[in-house]
Amino acid sequence: MHIETLRERAGSLPREPGVYQFLDGERVLYVGKAVELRDRVRSYADPRSERIRRMVDRAEEIDVAVTDTESQALLLEANLIKRHRPKYNVRLKDDKSYPLVALTDHEFPQIRITRDPESGSTVFGPFTDKGTVETVCKALREIYGVRGCSDHKFANRDRPCLDYDIGLCTAPCTGEIGRAAYLDDVESVERFFGGETGVLTDPLRRQMEQAASEERFERAANLRDMLESVEQFRQSHDEAVSTASDQQRRTDVLGVSLVGSEPTVAVLRAENGQLVDREQHTLAVPEDGGQLTIDLAGETDAGVVLGAFIPQYYAGTELPQRILCPEQPVGEGLDEWLSSAGVELGVPGAGREATLVDLAMKNARKRNSKRDGGAALADALGLDSVDRIEGFDVSHAHGRSVVGSNVAFLDGSPNKPGYRRKKLPEENDDYANMKALLTWRAERAVEGRDDRPDPDLLLIDGGSGQLAAARDALSAVGWDRPVVALAKAEERVVTPDRTYDWASEESKLQLLQRVRDEAHRFAVQYHETIRDEVSTPLDEIEGVGPETRRRLLGRFGSVDGVREASIDELSEIRGIGKQTATAIDRQLS
Repeated sequence: MHIETLRERAGSLPREPGVYQFLDGERVLYVGKAVELRDRVRSYADPRSERIRRMVDRAEEIDVAVTDTESQALLLEANLIKRHRPKYNVRLKDDKSYPLVALTDHEFPQIRITRDPESGSTVFGPFTDKGTVETVCKALREIYGVRGCSDHKFANRDRPCLDYDIGLCTAPCTGEIGRAAYLDDVESVERFFGGETGVLTDPLRRQMEQAASEERFERAANLRDMLESVEQFRQSHDEAVSTASDQQRRTDVLGVSLVGSEPTVAVLRAENGQLVDREQHTLAVPEDGGQLTIDLAGETDAGVVLGAFIPQYYAGTELPQRILCPEQPVGEGLDEWLSSAGVELGVPGAGREATLVDLAMKNARKRNSKRDGGAALADALGLDSVDRIEGFDVSHAHGRSVVGSNVAFLDGSPNKPGYRRKKLPEENDDYANMKALLTWRAERAVEGRDDRPDPDLLLIDGGSGQLAAARDALSAVGWDRPVVALAKAEERVVTPDRTYDWASEESKLQLLQRVRDEAHRFAVQYHETIRDEVSTPLDEIEGVGPETRRRLLGRFGSVDGVREASIDELSEIRGIGKQTATAIDRQLS
């Protein structure tokens, strides 16, 4: 495919999450996912490797499928790769398959997060966020004590291991729990992954409330964070598993677009609870070869289009157990034919099934959506994704009341449960303060004391100096995470290898700016809270209350800064007249 052709084709794609396929005739060469299809496909006009360049040269066409969420795109990509085994998806065996949770087929089953489950295991997933899955599995082990150790460690023990001591295992290896009771706990884990969220959230909530009543606030906070992760996990997994009914082996969901001269029908296919394929068909007049040639005689009714589409399409493919449509298909004998073949036909009006039909309609129409800079940022930095970004900033007043902020963004939006803040040693050294903040975050991650998943990218508010301090901290602790910096002065993105000067309208820069600004806001807010808790000589001056003191310290940075200010400069502060300014000057002199 010529580069200009690729750019032209990309320009017509929607700005929505989804999956794209490069095709050589009927053969699928490459499958990829995108937060924004248009930007991601356009990036192939400048291939980053010779392998991708060869793939683009061979490609004749690009096909896309839009999804509601990036989670759906991730899972659809994985299933399409497994189905088509594209030649150029060479990294599939490594980082392009998604984690599963497996309960092994042992006398005392082991719970594992894996990409390659053992034969006979009970498997759940795939899931798109390994960090969240790890948090959920840890919570399950805390509540039900299912072992996570290898067979080698499990065998021939004469006393329980550390997991038993810290409450992560009931130690079936040494007979601390009988097999029947242990299997009851395993069944509870299976029920959770089967959809009974309360099996885990209810005991977590009880433990959190008990810890709070006993004033064990750190334990209560950890349980609160774990509970939020579990609830978020269930919600995101429900979004990712796009099927009308998990009891149906196969469900096809149809959407219709009547825009343009030829109707379009999209088919979403779900098998065993997962969205596995998507097709799109244009219904053309008989003389137009290569498409479904159905003469609709000028009909523009979706029901008539579906009534014409279904018999011809399913004449050449296996019928599903269920078909969902936006409208009742119109066609003589159609209902009887489907019923005799054991196919259930549905037109959902509300709920999850209606949402799936809406997604099929979106695929048929390929409408534009809001721009998201995550994919563009990942491409520019050479990362697989930047779904989760954590931002860091430090705030202080000339080395006093030093605090650090740690904010989290998920899919381009603030993730408030992931925010943290930290009091730091009082030191008037921005680089040392940043190093202390990143050391704190890295140590918590490495030691397993932070319930949050590891971020895809760390963003430092500052320039090359702050970036170097942050990298020193990560290196010393041994926490390997990508990190960049963004300074306010010139809005240049500083990486360990180079500096980027992106245009202000570029979405990837705007995403980093949102994270940086939020980290700064959160740090300043906490600094003001800490600073207001400290008594200063300003408190003794008549006419200077908490609000006026806040304005003075905000303007001049410290009591010393206020002391050095002139009466005219003091008078410029809202709420301070000449008389109060004179009193401040006299009192601090």
